[in-house]
Amino acid sequence: MASIGASAPALFLRPLAALGRGLEGIAEHAGEIWFLLARTARATVTLQVSLRSVLQQIYVMGVQSIPIVIVTAVLAGIVTSQQGGYQFQGNIPLYILGSVVVASVVLELGPVLTAIVLVGRVGARITAELGTMKVSEQIEAFHAVGRDPIAVLAAPRILAGVIVVPMLVGIANVIGIVSGMISAELTAGLGPESFLYGARLFWHSWDLFYSFMKAVTFGFAIPVIAIHMGFRTGGGAAGVGRTTTASVMFMTLTVLILDALFPPLFLQ
Repeated sequence: MASIGASAPALFLRPLAALGRGLEGIAEHAGEIWFLLARTARATVTLQVSLRSVLQQIYVMGVQSIPIVIVTAVLAGIVTSQQGGYQFQGNIPLYILGSVVVASVVLELGPVLTAIVLVGRVGARITAELGTMKVSEQIEAFHAVGRDPIAVLAAPRILAGVIVVPMLVGIANVIGIVSGMISAELTAGLGPESFLYGARLFWHSWDLFYSFMKAVTFGFAIPVIAIHMGFRTGGGAAGVGRTTTASVMFMTLTVLILDALFPPLFLQ
């Protein structure tokens, strides 16, 4: 009985201890990200960021991502069109399919699927690169020669992300709408004129601005989290693998959470 009574407080303390460790970890991540953003802003304002580095990251993050973004957008437009055509069999005018495809691609599928693709292609790469530099002490070498690794490594990637993701989302929106229109004609018999009529019937100019607001937000969040996790890497090659996996998980959750916050904030 005494042992049971002695263990009872531990049963209550363990969940509290786990909760405390979790909150401590969240606070630690939030503080480090805040300092990363502050140092990035200072490096940008004081013109310590190399334009050549930004352009290089724009090419790596943006231009090299165009093929996978196009493939994703084509499939998104086709699937949305085919499923919409199946649902509209009945009394609903088929031209409404044009509005459904355009709204789905512009408001949701274009920004979100592009961001998810970039999490795997760009975010994971940034974390692995910086993590490898961290465990091999290359980042410390920047300090040794008097260079700020934030200005050299972090700021160009964040600036490039904010620039290229809206461009990629714009490409994804156009490709998704065109592929959806072609699919609607081939599978549902809806001509381009009727498709575009339905698209214009329920179109709001705010939808395009909303799509690009999402793109800018995702383009900022993905490199920030990837860089933050890369700078936290330790433990050799195994540590790089663990950190990259955790980084992809955090970036994906962040994109989905931000996406869930947009409708109540901007579509009311």
